Amino acid sequence: MSPRQRLLDELTRHALVLGEVTLSSGATATYYVDAKRATLTPAGFAALSELVAQRARAWRATAVGGLTMGADPIACAALAGGAPVKAFFVRKERKAHGLQRRIEGPPLQAGERCLVVEDVVTSGGSTLLAIDALAEAGHEIAGVLAVVDRLAGGGQRIRAAIGEAPYEALTTIDDLYPDRPDRS
Repeated sequence: MSPRQRLLDELTRHALVLGEVTLSSGATATYYVDAKRATLTPAGFAALSELVAQRARAWRATAVGGLTMGADPIACAALAGGAPVKAFFVRKERKAHGLQRRIEGPPLQAGERCLVVEDVVTSGGSTLLAIDALAEAGHEIAGVLAVVDRLAGGGQRIRAAIGEAPYEALTTIDDLYPDRPDRS
């Protein structure tokens, strides 16, 4: 079985939650995708590690990360998968104490090629915050990789923000919940 299929199996089994929820964008939905429930299982993490490390190599990334918390397991998966990258986490705001950093992890050098990762993309807002922080710090976007795209317009917003860099979702809500009531 392919790593993508193993990941999809874990997402279907563990991440899809049916019932009304409020999304981070403020919108309400009749289902929720909690990708961490799947990517933090042994099988889900192993599959994710292969997939993220593969994209990091293909897109010549030197660092992998994104907005904390959604990106944290994915960035660590890149390391576990053997990608020759640094992992990093972007805070929503600069830390007010200690080193007062917004981008945590090993120091990134100017011009690092960053693979921005996200667990679930809905509006794309969290991913765009990470992209903006990296651009402000002088880093290049090697690409953006999402575990699940809810197909709610976030992917298009991300593509518009990253120009020629690739955007890819490992799975979409169509893969996880093809018979959902809001499917267009």
